[in-house]
Amino acid sequence: MSLSVLIAAGGTGGHMIPAHALSEELQRRGHRVTLLTDARGLRFPGLFERTDRHVLDSATASGLNPFAWLKAGIAIWKGAREGKRIARAANADVVVGFGGYPSLPGILAGVQLRLPAVIHEQNAVLGRVNRQLQGRVSAIALTYADTARLAEPGKARHTGNPVREAVLAARNDAFDAPASGAPFHLLVVGGSQGARILSRLVPEAVARLSDAERSRLRVTQQCRDEDLSAVAEAYRAAGVEAECQTYMADLPARLGASHLVISRAGASTMAELMVLGRPAVLIPFKAATDDHQTANAAGYVKAGAGFLMPEDKASAATLAGELKGFMGSPEALSAAAAAARSLGIPDAAARLADLVEQQVRDFGERKAA
Repeated sequence: MSLSVLIAAGGTGGHMIPAHALSEELQRRGHRVTLLTDARGLRFPGLFERTDRHVLDSATASGLNPFAWLKAGIAIWKGAREGKRIARAANADVVVGFGGYPSLPGILAGVQLRLPAVIHEQNAVLGRVNRQLQGRVSAIALTYADTARLAEPGKARHTGNPVREAVLAARNDAFDAPASGAPFHLLVVGGSQGARILSRLVPEAVARLSDAERSRLRVTQQCRDEDLSAVAEAYRAAGVEAECQTYMADLPARLGASHLVISRAGASTMAELMVLGRPAVLIPFKAATDDHQTANAAGYVKAGAGFLMPEDKASAATLAGELKGFMGSPEALSAAAAAARSLGIPDAAARLADLVEQQVRDFGERKAA
């Protein structure tokens, strides 16, 4: 049976990447997909290019300003009204939301039309929008089995976080720890916009390594545009071979080619590290809502896949020590890679697609009863 599926997602790559992976899986199964998103959701190259896409009004508000809340409420109401129109035109069977305020009007539209609704949580702490919606949907898909702030455990299913096809392809590349003295590939990423702390911290840590260690390093680093030249110059001054970019279209392949990753602990980054089986030094974004990046990293670090460095305690000296340790012990590096891979869920998109199909079947059975 071919289904018409609405996917509500927007904002960041952390929402859009797993939403796209689900869309690809659903389309492979012969289902039709319609994307409900915000303006930012259309800016990610390579995502949802074969999908009917619609931009809905959406907004968020914080603080005590009543006018901001009123404005946000009006935008969400308008977005939900437009979402209902699109859902009717698409003859939608189900709606799937990926959290974040851009998904709110799309999910509300589906709920108001009495469609089965599924929400997916990418992080280890249920996000604010998903917390608001969990009582109104039929199923909650979780990346982490022990997700915090979950009030409807009976609706929860552990699916994992869907990753891109390119990540699954790179999974076939076995991890090969470099022998002593061989080139050591270090990848530094900070999310879709890079991370300023990494632009400062990593070159300073690298400069503390010995001449022999620096000669082995092959660094690829994602930076903000305003930091690009300074980071490149810092590596040149340290005599380190480095490539610095603001955006990496081939990031999955670069992850697959890395021996060690230094990164934030965003949802998509963590899923890709685990599916690929790559060790990492993680520096969670301290200001993330409910400190969810630290929660994302907890199981990975506990399993021995990497090292956690809280942002407020991060130092070049500590990071240099971790780099020395990983570079000097191929056995420890291989063990960390194996630990990371053991946590991966490469079939997360298929698991989520199964859940979506099941909700439609269950809804049909209840309706017929």
